Amino acid sequence: MKAGLWVAPEGEDAAMTVMPIGAEAPLRARKLNFLATSSAEEMIHRCRRTAMLLPELADALAVQKADRPGRLFDITDFPDDDKELIAQTLGEGEVAGIAALANGITAQMQEAVMAGVWRVRFTDGEGRLIADYVEVASIPAAVKQACSALPESISHGPAPTGAMNVMPVLTEIGDRIARYSDGDPGHIITFSLFPMSPEDMAFLQETLGAGPVQLTSRGYGTCRIVVTGARNVWSVQFYNAMDTIILDTLEICDIPSVAIAAEDDFRDSEARLREIEEAYFK
Repeated sequence: MKAGLWVAPEGEDAAMTVMPIGAEAPLRARKLNFLATSSAEEMIHRCRRTAMLLPELADALAVQKADRPGRLFDITDFPDDDKELIAQTLGEGEVAGIAALANGITAQMQEAVMAGVWRVRFTDGEGRLIADYVEVASIPAAVKQACSALPESISHGPAPTGAMNVMPVLTEIGDRIARYSDGDPGHIITFSLFPMSPEDMAFLQETLGAGPVQLTSRGYGTCRIVVTGARNVWSVQFYNAMDTIILDTLEICDIPSVAIAAEDDFRDSEARLREIEEAYFK
């Protein structure tokens, strides 16, 4: 069992399966210069809906603000070739995740290589695709939607035998939840800064519970971001190349900053997307 706050109830990491955004193998396994091939040229020629979509995405990126709602582009009814070309053009970036919504619907999210552009696919309880979008946003709206029903307080019983510091931590969490407003700076609790016994960690996990959103960022190393069962309380864990936790924290915030696109990302992504459009889709 891995050390740290967040482990699955049975002691193993919870599986996070993200539906591939392309019809073929994941982009990481394909040649990165696909758009420069003759196959891509033929596909681009017949996939005019993709060619029309790209400037719309660039225009949305040009005006998108980090603290504003994003914009959705429905590609559910696009032909398979268009969807594959969109997958090839957008690529797979650093952040991916899932969000469990109401009625058994799951949102599966993959950020593009252009930060702030996301492929979001909604599936029903049987795994059937019911909607497919490209979204320009700091984080897909499905993440906030999934978290909106979480309680804004925590409750717990007395400290268990063997506890050391869990009660002051729970008091701090409860106080921060009560005072938190959207847009406030995040408050971080770092477990390496004070001793927490296994009993502390078990009681903390039991009290907070598991929430409906799991995200993974693979920028500089791997970061796993899991919302707890309390509103605005996230487990944020950083791993080294050996898959060992090197930083284990709780963050009280709207969405942890490691998972979201910043203002500059939108402008950079706009420029990159317009370069791709000019080079391959004109």
